[in-house]
Amino acid sequence: MGHEERRRVGWAVLWNLATAQLRQGRAVVLDGVAREVEVAGTRDIAKSAGATAVVVLTSCRDLALHRTRIEGRIRDIPGWHELDWNHVDQFLDRWRAPGDIDLQLDATDPIDGNVAMLIDRLHAGE
Repeated sequence: MGHEERRRVGWAVLWNLATAQLRQGRAVVLDGVAREVEVAGTRDIAKSAGATAVVVLTSCRDLALHRTRIEGRIRDIPGWHELDWNHVDQFLDRWRAPGDIDLQLDATDPIDGNVAMLIDRLHAGE
């Protein structure tokens, strides 16, 4: 399976699981590398379920810290490849953040401040 097909399959799985949860009245958090099309699809799913979508872009402006976190992580998802720093670094060179976001948080900022901003944004959508 190629990269684009793997991406489509991954988002289809996330969206199907999210739809099932929303139908049961549950909140959902999707975690993935989203482009414009994935953000739009996520917003469409939320809207069709009568829910509010809050899109949060997370980043890490300290590349050394980002590398340390990638190299120290094992996702261990059966059938899926592990990410190494070379893959992430190359991806970051070509990836463009989606424009339709509600909040941007950086992992190098204090966690208490990031949490407070996220809670404020979630309450603003109520």
